[in-house]
Amino acid sequence: MTTRRKLIAPLALPVIFFGAAILAGTVLLHMQFCLNETSISWINSLFTATSAVCVTGLAVVDTGSAFNLTGQVILLLLIQIGGLGIMSFTSLAFYLLNKKVSLTDRMTVGQDLLHDSSFHLGSFLIAILTATLAIEGVGAVSLYLADPQAFPPFSALFHSVSAFCNAGFSLNSDSLVQFGGNWPVNIIFMLLIILGGIGFAVMVEGRRLFMLYVSGRKIEARPTYQFVIVVQTTLFLIVLGWVYIYFSEFVNYREYLPFHEALLTSLFQSVTLRTAGFNTLDISAMTNASLVFMIFLMFIGGAPGSCAGGIKVTTFRVLHAFVMSQVNGTQQVIIGRFAIDKETLNRALSLVFFSLVMIFISVLLLDFTEGGDLPHNQVRGQFLEIMFEVFSAFGTVGLTTGLTGKLTAAGKVIVILLMFVGRLGPLLLLGSIQSLRKRLLYKYAEEKLPIG
Repeated sequence: MTTRRKLIAPLALPVIFFGAAILAGTVLLHMQFCLNETSISWINSLFTATSAVCVTGLAVVDTGSAFNLTGQVILLLLIQIGGLGIMSFTSLAFYLLNKKVSLTDRMTVGQDLLHDSSFHLGSFLIAILTATLAIEGVGAVSLYLADPQAFPPFSALFHSVSAFCNAGFSLNSDSLVQFGGNWPVNIIFMLLIILGGIGFAVMVEGRRLFMLYVSGRKIEARPTYQFVIVVQTTLFLIVLGWVYIYFSEFVNYREYLPFHEALLTSLFQSVTLRTAGFNTLDISAMTNASLVFMIFLMFIGGAPGSCAGGIKVTTFRVLHAFVMSQVNGTQQVIIGRFAIDKETLNRALSLVFFSLVMIFISVLLLDFTEGGDLPHNQVRGQFLEIMFEVFSAFGTVGLTTGLTGKLTAAGKVIVILLMFVGRLGPLLLLGSIQSLRKRLLYKYAEEKLPIG
């Protein structure tokens, strides 16, 4: 009984934390003192609160017009709580498996997360809070200085927090479309999104390397394995998405846009679509080729220990290395100068499998709720919109082709559950696998089975 209580309690902590924040946000956002003249339904309040706490960004009401200053402040706090919460829970996943952390566990977590055997839980949480507030503060000031009229003090702060937490909420009805050619604003947003999506451990490592370079100790500035993998994969996906979106959108399709603006909007969309949910292009007007590729990038997401969703860039690298090992016939799965251990590979495969199962079920259910009684020729094109919506919700991205505002009540409930599961599912899944796994003292007889 004690063992079961020890297992269930830590895994329930993120669910309780996020669930309580969502319920509190739902009640507050439904109150009239948070709204302008019009009222919103309970389901829309629940949807908005879930999207904010899960830092997704999907919206069924216009944030800037539906909520007054009080409502926007509450929404900002929900985003901040969600961003800080997921960074803390993800970075401290090992701690959630034990109510009390032994000295051995403390040293293990320290080496894994901060490469410091003197790791201290309280100090780590304070460091997360301090770094988050500092980055968001600098981002808010930068946005205000870049365009004081478009980003007055509160708007600058709101968008800075939303960008760093990868939430994608905007006080503008068109998100950031009006800033499509504004280089300073775009660069500030992209930097905030990238910092929020690479993970706290990588940010700490980057700061350490920078300080060593500045102080002239370049020999000591050796990046860790995790840092190299996360940064390399993140840059690769950004450049890949940048090039692809430019060719799929602006070559022989939107040639009337200035070349520099086409480059900037392509780059911004590549950065934001893996997790943040802001857009400088009208998503509903993009080509099918772009939307399908965007689904792929949304599924990958950002880095572990960050505000980003998806299966994470490290999982993508492990899967890529696994496929290459099968093609090349090598016995080990190799990334860079190291081989990946079997446990990590199994976790990656399990995470991808269960994620795809959740996505498939969600698409199936939404096909029923959103025009399931109509023939295909009357809802042509809706399947791609549903697919895009599901991947966006699961990856806590927040981009939409326009389907979010048209969802039925049942469809909204499905997307709400998907955002919640997509935010916490990977964390709970990996924790459950690690906690429930038991080592067998025997092996079964092996047999071959035809595949393919």
